[in-house]
Amino acid sequence: MSKKATFSIWRGDKDGGKLVDMTTEVSDGMVVLDAVHQIQSEQCNDLSVRWNCKAGKCGSCSAEINGMPKLMCMTRLNTLNLEKPVTIEPMRSFPLIKDLVTDVSWNFRVKKKIKQFKPRPPDAPDGTWRMAQSDIDRVQEFRKCIECFLCQDVCHVLRNHSMHEEFIGPRYLVYTAALEMHPLDTENRLPELKQSQGVGLCNITKCCTKVCPENITITDNAIIPLKERVVDEYFDPLAKLIKKLIK
Repeated sequence: MSKKATFSIWRGDKDGGKLVDMTTEVSDGMVVLDAVHQIQSEQCNDLSVRWNCKAGKCGSCSAEINGMPKLMCMTRLNTLNLEKPVTIEPMRSFPLIKDLVTDVSWNFRVKKKIKQFKPRPPDAPDGTWRMAQSDIDRVQEFRKCIECFLCQDVCHVLRNHSMHEEFIGPRYLVYTAALEMHPLDTENRLPELKQSQGVGLCNITKCCTKVCPENITITDNAIIPLKERVVDEYFDPLAKLIKKLIK
């Protein structure tokens, strides 16, 4: 059964803009992205919106729906209160290009700065490696990330304090954790985590975990273990004493 619903959509660019109310017919089974496409088709052909798969796997249609970072293609209208306008805004942690589209290229520049995977030599006669299944299971969760950057958007260090030069954000702490905890990796990323990547700036509010569409336990399974490694390496007095004795 169809009915009318109003969507308050951000229209504008880096020089300014405003929320514009638009009303359209909605029906059972529709998601926010469906409504945006319908409005784009029927009312404003120049509305800019980024999307690709419409299946919750490409991470392209990230936006803020009623103030909460979400994927538009995975947010069903029947989960929203349609008695009042549904606000749809671009992510706030990144520069605005136009309407609902933001420039997320900073994220890709950050990724290039992280030390790559460096495996230990093969330990089997056939030139392969042997690993415990438990070690594989530990990092498998991190591989589910679709780089929607919703965790980056909700993170207060980036969103409220704009510390993009000092902090790589939860997405890339997850990426680093996947490398650091890999059973074959031998690279040391702790100096960068402590200094240029700012792991200490995260105060583990778990807001990134809350918005992750892949349900990755970002804070508990990735960020906190990285923090513990940095603390053990640089701030544990007993570890410092042992190092001195070894030398």
